[in-house]
Amino acid sequence: MRKRRRSETGPKIGLVLIGLYFLVPLVSTGAFSFWEGGNRYGLRAYVALVHEQQLWQSLGLSLRLAIETILVGLVILVPAVFWMNLRVQRLRALFDFVSVLPFVVPPIALVAGLTALYRGPSWFVGTANYLVVPYVILALPYTYRALEVGMRALDLRTLTEAAQSVGAGWLSIMFRVIVPNLSTALIGAALLTIAIVMGEFTFANILLFNTFAVYINYVGQTAATEAAALTLLSFLITWLAMLGVLLTGRGQVQIGGAR
Repeated sequence: MRKRRRSETGPKIGLVLIGLYFLVPLVSTGAFSFWEGGNRYGLRAYVALVHEQQLWQSLGLSLRLAIETILVGLVILVPAVFWMNLRVQRLRALFDFVSVLPFVVPPIALVAGLTALYRGPSWFVGTANYLVVPYVILALPYTYRALEVGMRALDLRTLTEAAQSVGAGWLSIMFRVIVPNLSTALIGAALLTIAIVMGEFTFANILLFNTFAVYINYVGQTAATEAAALTLLSFLITWLAMLGVLLTGRGQVQIGGAR
C-alpha cells in the first residue's frame, strides 16, 4: 500500500511543480503590470496602451500578415498534400523531410538568404507583405502536419472517384468535396499559424518592420510595466489559438477511411 501511494503521489507532485514553474512567472508578470510605484497598483499601464496608436498599428499589421500567411500556405499545401496522398504516396518521406527543414535552418540564416537572393517588385519586397514569404516557411511544419493528419483521416480515393462519377472536375473536387471535409484541419493550421506569426520577432526585426513582437521588444526597453501588460496580451492570444486547436481537434468527425 505504501509503495502504491508513493507511486500515485510522485506524478501529482511532478505536475504541481511543473504547473508552478509556468504559473509563478506569469502571476508575477501580471502583478508587475499593475504596479504604479511604491505600494500603489492600478490599470495605468493598460490605459496607456489602449491610447497608444503604435500598439494598434503593430497588432493590426501582425494580424493582417497572419491572414495572408494562412491563405498563401493553404493555397500551396492543400493541393500538394492532397495529390501526394492520392497519387504519389511514395513521396511522403520527401514531404516529411522538407516540412521539418525550418526546424533545422536558423531564422537568421533564412532571412539572410532571402534578402540576398530574392529580387522582386518594390511594391512587394519593399513592404511588410514580404514577411509572408518567411512566415509561410516558418509555419510549414505545423501547417503540413495538420493537413497531413486531416487528409489521412479521409478516404480520398473513394471521395474522388465518387465525385468524378458525377462529372466533377478537379477544382470542384477540391473546393466542394475535400476542403469541406478538412474544416477541422484547416482551422487548426490557421490557429497555429496565427500563434506563430504573432510571436515572430527575428524576421520582422531584421527587415525593419514594426510588427507586434517588435513593438513588445521596443516597449520593453522604454516602459517596463507596459511591456509586462503586452507580454500578457501576447500570451492570451497564443493561449486562445491553442485552445481553439484543442477544441477543434476534439470536435473532429471521421469521414471515411481509417483514422
